[in-house]
Amino acid sequence: MLMLGNVPALWETILGAMKVGAVITPTTTLLTSGELEERIRRGAIRHIVADSEYAGRFAGESRECTQIAVGSSVSGWHSYDESNGAATRFEPDGPTSVNDPLQLYFTSGTTSKPKLVVHSHTTYPVGHLSTMYWIGLRPGDIHCNVSAPGWAKHAWSCVFAPWNAEATVFAANQSRFNAKSLLVALVRAKVTTFCAPPTVWRMLVLEDLSGFKTNFREIVSAGEPLNPEIIAHVKRVWGLTIREGYGQTETTALAGCPSGVPVRAGSMGKALPGYRTAILDPSNHETTEGELCVLLDPRPTGVMTGYQLEDGTTDRVQGPFYRTGDVVSKDEEGYLTFIGRADDVFKSSDYRLSPFELESALIEHPDIVECAVVPSPDPLRLAIPKAFIVLKPEASATRETAVSIFQHVRRVLAPYKRVRVIQFSELPKTVSGKIRRVELRNMEAVNVRSGERAPLEFREEDFPELKAGEVSLGARP
Repeated sequence: MLMLGNVPALWETILGAMKVGAVITPTTTLLTSGELEERIRRGAIRHIVADSEYAGRFAGESRECTQIAVGSSVSGWHSYDESNGAATRFEPDGPTSVNDPLQLYFTSGTTSKPKLVVHSHTTYPVGHLSTMYWIGLRPGDIHCNVSAPGWAKHAWSCVFAPWNAEATVFAANQSRFNAKSLLVALVRAKVTTFCAPPTVWRMLVLEDLSGFKTNFREIVSAGEPLNPEIIAHVKRVWGLTIREGYGQTETTALAGCPSGVPVRAGSMGKALPGYRTAILDPSNHETTEGELCVLLDPRPTGVMTGYQLEDGTTDRVQGPFYRTGDVVSKDEEGYLTFIGRADDVFKSSDYRLSPFELESALIEHPDIVECAVVPSPDPLRLAIPKAFIVLKPEASATRETAVSIFQHVRRVLAPYKRVRVIQFSELPKTVSGKIRRVELRNMEAVNVRSGERAPLEFREEDFPELKAGEVSLGARP
């Protein structure tokens, strides 16, 4: 188990483990003692390398492991600094097989209990050639990827993709994210290629980007779909287009807009070299809107070996295709547009609604920094869209703000797509920063059944001035 921040020991340990043939389980520094114990058990962990400040979180089963502390000394732990006196020459006791396991990754668990993904000495080191191609990395680049160690995207763009390209990895080790200081560091380090998830891009655009003269040639985003207005804002200020990419913990970058390929607004691009995809309905018939699947004959290099089970065996990915669980649409030129997780898309009055589409419309409102849309059970429409909204610091969660948002929704969305209920609230997230819509859905279902009204919740019917001359079906009493 490797539980470190962006410090040199992280990369040293990854390389050393690869040479020795040890299997790495990268782990976020945000986990609690209980979560760590579960991962130690499920991952059959035998050795731990962790920053000394996190040593106190390890107890129970972890005491049976070799424990190595990076930083200050910890009683009962080996010091990482002891390695400075080790032999400088390494003699392997045998070859490393291409099929040997290299990394075990726990998924982010947005819709279910985290799964344990197995990647081999081929799937990630070689498979990330697709990621390198998507980002547009070149020899000599200085590449920065904003991602916390412990998540697959960190290995994507802080290890394998840049090193495959002979690029330098630049990491800003911020204990707490600060947009302005990051921008200052990117300028000072002359970073040429930059990748950040949508949450970071949304925080960056709150700064005056025109005041930061970057050396960027390529800028990209991955993790979740990025709202079009963010892309447009960055284009206006920096003259660069944020290109999107798509993949999962189970894969490398499998779709995206590579450098030099026309970017289509709202699209996450096309299948990348090395991958063939199909859009299938529940009966495995091809369609233009359905679940994105990866064809496995021939098998793409970047697809995981499988999921590790409780007994330590691997449930290997087999069959004609791998189902991603994500719903997309495809146009006549092969561009893919993300609609939502298969578990997130819902029906309202027989219309199929994409939370992402509604969220993209909402975030155009000047007071909204982030939001999540889920179905709210309704006796007439089956469900109506409800938005949980995070406001910008200078905005207030008032009736006036609510009516302004409802007015905005009426301007930009068709009547059947309109968000009918909003609630000013923080958003529950996984430790990787992804919104847990399943938690919001469950919470909303409980509130509706109990008849309770959540704090700071506003409903369309609260504002008679919006309803002049209009009948709103499905409004809750």
